[in-house]
Amino acid sequence: MTDLRPARRRRRTKEVVTKDIDGIAFSGEDFGRRRLPRGLTLRALVPNAITSAALCSGLTGIRFAIGGDFHAAVLAVILAGLLDGIDGRVARLMKAQSRFGAELDSLSDAIAFGVGPALILYLWSLSAVPRFGWFAALALAVSCALRLARFNASIDLPGQPHKSAGFMTGVPAPVGAGLAFLPLYLWFASGLNVLRSPIVVGPWALLIAFMMISNLPTLGWSAMRPRRSIRLEVIALAGMVIAALLTEPWFTLVAICGVYLALIPVGVWRYRRIRQQRAAAGQMRPEPKPEPEQA
Repeated sequence: MTDLRPARRRRRTKEVVTKDIDGIAFSGEDFGRRRLPRGLTLRALVPNAITSAALCSGLTGIRFAIGGDFHAAVLAVILAGLLDGIDGRVARLMKAQSRFGAELDSLSDAIAFGVGPALILYLWSLSAVPRFGWFAALALAVSCALRLARFNASIDLPGQPHKSAGFMTGVPAPVGAGLAFLPLYLWFASGLNVLRSPIVVGPWALLIAFMMISNLPTLGWSAMRPRRSIRLEVIALAGMVIAALLTEPWFTLVAICGVYLALIPVGVWRYRRIRQQRAAAGQMRPEPKPEPEQA
């Protein structure tokens, strides 16, 4: 007797495709085992290209220092700091934040603001006492890397009291590089050879290394946001600072470093006051997730 029942059709399961934060696809049975990379989006190229330019600028500073042109070496690192300051904002404006960009930014910062300044200071001054000088240079580079590693490890943590209050933990990597060059700025401006002595440069580099990995609450951009009543004055001050940088760059950089160092105790006092107010009111608000580009 012939079976007239229709043959069973094999069901086709629809392949499930998911994506991670960088837009990399995971599909079906390959989920968790194999990635199907689709590359960076077009709009993500711009901020990552700026980060790459900052990295190249920091490395070029090392090349200038090897050739003995310390003016150009310092300016190259400062240019890297300016590029590092805008890449995150460009990424947010273009809505192109990604984990790839955060990791590239951290690697760029470790080299441009850790390895670069350490080698520049060593070639400029610390090589006169190779053992102690290399130790101080290593401390600066390693502390910068440790700071960035701590930042990356805390990206997904919910509790970060410094960030919620508008403060940063320790001195940021670009600022630390700028502060480490303070003896160089003074030497450029005055020509005093005592400022090039390893006895001066070495302990200063160690101090900046400690400040980068410390838990000091330092003022962030949100904590320094000016009130509406003085914003015209702030615009005028910014113009005057630019004019001073063009006419007397090294004295101006010394003044900027002095102002930042003077604001560190102010930041500690303000943060302690905010903690006391929140503890009294019982309103320790949850932390917003920090932005990857600010390290």
